[in-house]
Amino acid sequence: MKRLFWLGVGVVTGVVLSRKAAETARQATPAGLASNLGDAVRELAGAVGSFGAEVRAGMSEREQELHDMVEERSGFVATQGVAGRHAAAQRPARRARRAEG
Repeated sequence: MKRLFWLGVGVVTGVVLSRKAAETARQATPAGLASNLGDAVRELAGAVGSFGAEVRAGMSEREQELHDMVEERSGFVATQGVAGRHAAAQRPARRARRAEG
């Protein structure tokens, strides 16, 4: 009975190791490397996008805090929303003049 148990353990171990070796060999091929690289790039792009969203949210929150602080200390109440306070956003767009030759 002991020998049958150890035979089963050996067979299972052999199957697991052979599958692991086959998977490692597949990953070492150019297609496997490209797949791993593609996954890494997708993960990096997601992390950068998430970081950008968090930075924008933090900037907006800080801008609102500063706006409230200025309003509290000076008594000046801005009539425009957060996006309309920038001078560049209030200026009309200039059109480039065509060079007449």
